[in-house]
Amino acid sequence: MLVSALRRCSSGVSGAMVRAGGSITHRRLESQSSAFRIHPSVEEALAEGQPVVALESTIITNGMPYPQNISMANQVEEIIRTNGSVPATVGIIKGKVHIGLCKEEIEFLATSKDCVKVSRRDLPYVLSQGLSGGSTVSGTMVAAHHAGIPIFVTGGIGGVHRDGENTMDVSADLTELGRTPVAVISAGVKSILDIGRTLEYLETQGVCVSTFGDSKDFPAFFTPRSGFKAPYRVRNEEEAAQLIASSLELRLDSGVLISVPIPSEYAASGQMIEEAIRKALEEARMQGIVGKDVTPFLLRRVNEMTEGKSLDSNIALIKNNAKVGSCIAVALSKIRKPKGGGRKELRHRQKSEDKISDSRTVVIGGINVDFVAKVAQDKMEFGGQTNPGQVNQSFGGVGRNLADCMSRLGVRPLFISAVGQDDLSDSVFRYCSHMDMRGVAHLKGQNTATYCAVISGSGELSLGLGDMDIHQQITEKHVSQFADHLRRARLLCIDGNVPVSTIQYVCEIARQNAVPVCYEPTDIDKASKPFTSNSWTSLTYISPNLKELLSINRTLGYVDDIDIPCKLEDMVDTAISLSLPLLENIHCVIVTLGARGVLLCGHGHDGTVSLRAKDKVSRDDLCAVHYPAATISPEEIINVSGAGDSFMAGLLTGVQAKYDTDTCVRMGLLAARLSLRSRGPISQLISPVSVSLQQVVGEDWPSPRVWSVSPSNGKTFLRTGH
Repeated sequence: MLVSALRRCSSGVSGAMVRAGGSITHRRLESQSSAFRIHPSVEEALAEGQPVVALESTIITNGMPYPQNISMANQVEEIIRTNGSVPATVGIIKGKVHIGLCKEEIEFLATSKDCVKVSRRDLPYVLSQGLSGGSTVSGTMVAAHHAGIPIFVTGGIGGVHRDGENTMDVSADLTELGRTPVAVISAGVKSILDIGRTLEYLETQGVCVSTFGDSKDFPAFFTPRSGFKAPYRVRNEEEAAQLIASSLELRLDSGVLISVPIPSEYAASGQMIEEAIRKALEEARMQGIVGKDVTPFLLRRVNEMTEGKSLDSNIALIKNNAKVGSCIAVALSKIRKPKGGGRKELRHRQKSEDKISDSRTVVIGGINVDFVAKVAQDKMEFGGQTNPGQVNQSFGGVGRNLADCMSRLGVRPLFISAVGQDDLSDSVFRYCSHMDMRGVAHLKGQNTATYCAVISGSGELSLGLGDMDIHQQITEKHVSQFADHLRRARLLCIDGNVPVSTIQYVCEIARQNAVPVCYEPTDIDKASKPFTSNSWTSLTYISPNLKELLSINRTLGYVDDIDIPCKLEDMVDTAISLSLPLLENIHCVIVTLGARGVLLCGHGHDGTVSLRAKDKVSRDDLCAVHYPAATISPEEIINVSGAGDSFMAGLLTGVQAKYDTDTCVRMGLLAARLSLRSRGPISQLISPVSVSLQQVVGEDWPSPRVWSVSPSNGKTFLRTGH
């Protein structure tokens, strides 16, 4: 069992959205980052789950002359409002990123002579120097994602510049689309660029590109057709919203580009524009204009050469994009927003959830940010050499993993934990938007837990390092705020990261209210926490590996040190012997055996181990069942840190659905296999469809082996015919 965990950041935009069971709630962050400022109208809209559209500001500072720039900005915002959304123009003013601007701030950007173009690259310097500037596509996407705004409207995105194969001049807009999950609504790519290579680059970045309307012809800013085809097409706002919703649901960490052709009545003559672009490019080369100065120079010169016709087209397409983007945002909000909407309705729903919390599972445990390093070769060198391999960041923690996996399987437990107020916690909460995170404390002066796992070439855990001090803040006092949930829960799950006093508190509530409890030991050192007192007698399920099971027995004084065997038959005998004394009080001991599968030791019911805590079983009818692991090759294994947690989540989901033991175990094995193939501890492919009764039936499973156990003399006998 691995410690894996997660956290929640204080980045401060109070607009971070939390998606839960098909609905959107808005979690107001407890402290606002000094780098960001959200306009009250935007903040309120996000809090209410209303549609919000982000807008860039380089078109104000660098794209159009005064006074057209300020007039255009106000008109575009009004179009956004008229079509049902709230505009959030992003700009940098005196070293602060403003998400949503008042009219005075727009005027300041429109008239200031010292504004700079600000992309992702420029943000640290501009903020550190207290400068002002207009946000580019890249910079606006960063701010929009930070605030939880999923849709951004612009004129046209940047791309690969003509002759880019020689100059390597590629816009940061393209890489931003490849790493930031914001949908960009634009009139395609500016026709001053190499559109074919731009589309190829977007494909390389994994960006889903679609046209909007009746044609797959990819637009070229001033003209509705570039001569290139987009890979996909959405016909209307509803289809566009469904596309964006699917992308967000998949958590691909990449954006979507929806290209809206300029209305034909405003399209400038393609030949005239093309000739002007050719001349402007030649002028730029002659004058030595390069980098981010190229685009504004070209737009200005093309406007001059076409006697303002390109500027008229520019304004028309931006207004059209604003209308389309606002309508898409409205459609998206209907997909993701809870019926009834609004904070009042959300509070009502939350109270209703609280009242029926007897149908909820509660998970109490750790959140970590995980760094998983997989070595490329079987043998590692430990003499200071660099071992080749891959390193990936993900979000874990045993408790978080359980809650994550159960949420993906449709259970959606209340999760109780603690994180710091640091740079990691905001991204954690965004990643966990499908979970009920109301029980996660956000603590000043604390670091969110971090964990690093080193995986050998064969897929085994070689080394683990963790900074877990904050787990001690999951205190009895914090957990007691949710006492009613604990008393009425269907199931309580605790991991070994939780302090002993908290475990004792939870176990006592469970005992008084006859609530089943599952304990995840986490690691050898933490496995014995409930066993230092009589708290363990309240446990229903426990899921140790052999080393953790041995540690528990040593704590109880039942055994001294013994060697852990390597052969499966000996491992099973040892596991059964170590489980027997625990079965005096615990309903089922679930021993995880890694690649060898899992062994259930417990009380017999209908010829197998009973998983239902309320089943009537005989204390003399003990048995053990070994289930081989689901087939997977070492080459397929990417991350082992969440496999055990996925197994338990799948098994417990089956238990709550009242499935038979074989089905529950195999649901767990399916979930574990998916997570072994995943970069993160819990596979994003886990769902009620991928881990279901139908999937279990469709697999060709090896037969489990069953042992009957005699508690009087400790001998085990193989039972055939299961």
